[in-house]
Amino acid sequence: MRTTTLGRNGPEVGVIGLGCMGMTYAYDMGSTRDDATSIAVIRQAVDLGMTLVDTADVYGPFTNEELVGRALTDGYRERAVLATKVGLVVDPDSGTTPPGTGRNGRPEHVREAIDASLRRLGADHVDLYQLHRVDPEVPIEETWGAMAEAIAAGKALHLGLSEVTVEEIRRAHAVHPVASVQSELSLWTRDPLAEVLPHCEAEGIAFLPFSPLGRGFLTGRFSSFDDLPQDDFRRRLPRFQTEALRANLAIVDRVQQVAERTDSTPAQVALAWVLAQGRYVVPIPGTKTPRFLNDNAGAADVRLSEEDLAELDAMPAPAGGRF
Repeated sequence: MRTTTLGRNGPEVGVIGLGCMGMTYAYDMGSTRDDATSIAVIRQAVDLGMTLVDTADVYGPFTNEELVGRALTDGYRERAVLATKVGLVVDPDSGTTPPGTGRNGRPEHVREAIDASLRRLGADHVDLYQLHRVDPEVPIEETWGAMAEAIAAGKALHLGLSEVTVEEIRRAHAVHPVASVQSELSLWTRDPLAEVLPHCEAEGIAFLPFSPLGRGFLTGRFSSFDDLPQDDFRRRLPRFQTEALRANLAIVDRVQQVAERTDSTPAQVALAWVLAQGRYVVPIPGTKTPRFLNDNAGAADVRLSEEDLAELDAMPAPAGGRF
């Protein structure tokens, strides 16, 4: 796979990475986990050059880091760029599936969390330590300062943010360099294109789109609400409700048309559009299926024409909000 760098000063990574959340959390939670297949998918991703492997302590909680840690053995850890996150904590009494989350950006929590993450990952450091969400009760400078302590201690090599404003990026950067920003970006979620992505591009900060396939919708897998697995959190999202989903199928149809014209798959078109948004844009689609992983990797070789991009850019906004 062709490569880029994690921002202007970061390590080399494949232009497409791997999001591991769905292997143990949020998607199709009623099904039996298949850790052996998930471990094989993580290793296959690294073999394909999808070297940025993304997890978080809250996924599970904790089980996702444990799974990734088991996968990145036998020489795979040295070949991967390992990323995890801190700042979200699970509320097991929320009564929702997956359990609800709260925010904790207190410095003492950060100090404890990095050590716990490293134990679960079986690693002496992570390549990228990210603030999952800013805690409104804690100045970002305090949270970021504690994360910078992990750099000084050799427990992390670079720091990243997730779902932040330009002002929050600037405030964090004044304390310690911001290597990356992770936010949702796809053909049906374009909010970062207005301010955050241009700022990252100008400052040489990597941008890591999560859910670049519209939580699977843009691939054409779901034609009705009933296609969603039971105990899957997408059943609670506005865009997947019956009327909105029916309207949003027009977006999938447009993606399918471009896919047929470019001899690629809808997933590859959706990822190629994301890749076209900037030099340091590294999408992290999630999958726990080898076939879908290969499909995603192939997007790195898809070249969309100016006409293709213009057609995709002109698609209408989706029906329904993100959450």
